[in-house]
Formats: sequence, structure tokens, C-alpha cells
Amino acid sequence: MTTPLSIQSLRVEPLSREAFAPFGEVIEACDAVKHFTINAGNTERYHDLANIEPGADGRVIVSIFRGQPRALPFRVEMMERHPLASQAFIPMSGKPYLVVVAPAGEAPTAAQLRVFVARGDQGVNYATGVWHHPLLALGGVCDFLVVDRAGPGHNCDEITLDTVGLIDCALP
Repeated sequence: MTTPLSIQSLRVEPLSREAFAPFGEVIEACDAVKHFTINAGNTERYHDLANIEPGADGRVIVSIFRGQPRALPFRVEMMERHPLASQAFIPMSGKPYLVVVAPAGEAPTAAQLRVFVARGDQGVNYATGVWHHPLLALGGVCDFLVVDRAGPGHNCDEITLDTVGLIDCALP
């Protein structure tokens, strides 16, 4: 017989570069990032948006993850981290999605979790070792371009939270 877990209510906040900085980078085309015109004036290049780190002996790979939509309220019961490298998610479907993170280091508690709602034109790059929940698509199946690491060594730790984090339907 298992003991019921307690529940911690989680507040959802809009994704911004400043609020997400402790966990990695927001990937978006905006005036706050370095950008310039290329291709004879036909293209605006938003340059060097994320510090992709493949880690020692790793190589950068590009994949597409197809996420099934999650219903709200949603119970956050586990988290994962990649101790050897960063991991970037860039949405391709134009739909908002949720980002759940906690600081790198020891396994987090539900009280340490931060929840962001990302617009369909904002990606995230999780810094090496940052705890995060797997893909949380909203409103339909969503594809994400994922830039992360392939190479030797164990690069995915998963934990089960002692207290469930609850994301209710109150999106900003």
C-alpha cells in the first residue's frame, strides 16, 4: 500500500528572459537580442540565442519531439535533468506550452518548482543540470525542434517528487 502524496499548488507565470535566466535562456526573436540584416536586406538574423553545451566528448544533435497535449489541471509528479549538457526546445507548431523548472543541484521539492507559460514563438534552453519536467504541450499535438547532446555517459536523471505539484487552470 502506498502513502498518498501531499499536493503543492503551483503558480504559472509568463515566460520572460529575466525570470527564466537562472535556468537557461529564452530563445526568441525580439529587440532585446543581437540582430542584424543579412541576405541583401531580405532577412533579419537573430544571432547566437542560446549557449548550446554538448559537454565533454559530446556532440550537438537536432531532433523533433512530437508532444501530445496535456490537460489542466496537471499533476507534476516527476522531474528530470541532463547533468552533462544543455537541452533546447524550439516550438514548431505555434501553440503555447508549459515549462516547469527547478534549480540545478539536489533533487527539488515541489515548493522549488517554477512554472512558465511560453508563447508559441518562444523556445527555451535548459542549462546543464537544471531540473525540468518533460514536454508539456497544450491545446493540441505540438512539434518541437530539440537541440541536445549525443555521446558517452549517463545524461538523464529522473526523480519522483515527494509532494505533487498541481498546475490548475489559471494561466496568465
